[in-house]
Amino acid sequence: EMLITTPVRPIELMLGKIIPYVFVGAVQVSIILALGHLVFGVPVNGSRWQLAAATLLFICASLTLGLVISTIARSQLQSMQMTIFVLLPSILLSGFMFPYDAMPLAAQYIAEVLPATHFMRLVRGVVLRDVEILHMSGDLLWLALFTVGGLIVASLRFKKRLD
Repeated sequence: EMLITTPVRPIELMLGKIIPYVFVGAVQVSIILALGHLVFGVPVNGSRWQLAAATLLFICASLTLGLVISTIARSQLQSMQMTIFVLLPSILLSGFMFPYDAMPLAAQYIAEVLPATHFMRLVRGVVLRDVEILHMSGDLLWLALFTVGGLIVASLRFKKRLD
């Protein structure tokens, strides 16, 4: 309640809400990568700094998507349901579980909109093939534009209210 009554702009309020989750996400990804390397022997062939930059951008894009969903939903329950509706296709269509090239063309078009697809390409490129991140600038650009666009949409749709 006190946060809503403060004289901050919607974009400032939203950034203030997501910044702690950026750090939480970064810690989670670090733990997953460390376990993958130590337990399963997954090599990290590329630059850890480039991987960190790509991960940070993906986390921001994902959190922004959550902000947009929260501005559309009318209740917390509806927000959770919408998140699941977006999360499942993200996992299935990102190339994490099934090869992207083996998907039907319609599924590939849907996958191109989702941040997870671009992040999977970046991770595979940096971690497994030691590709310079700038050679995958299309995926980086998509994540950056998705983040900025999502913040703009969320801040325009945001209304200070108590439910």
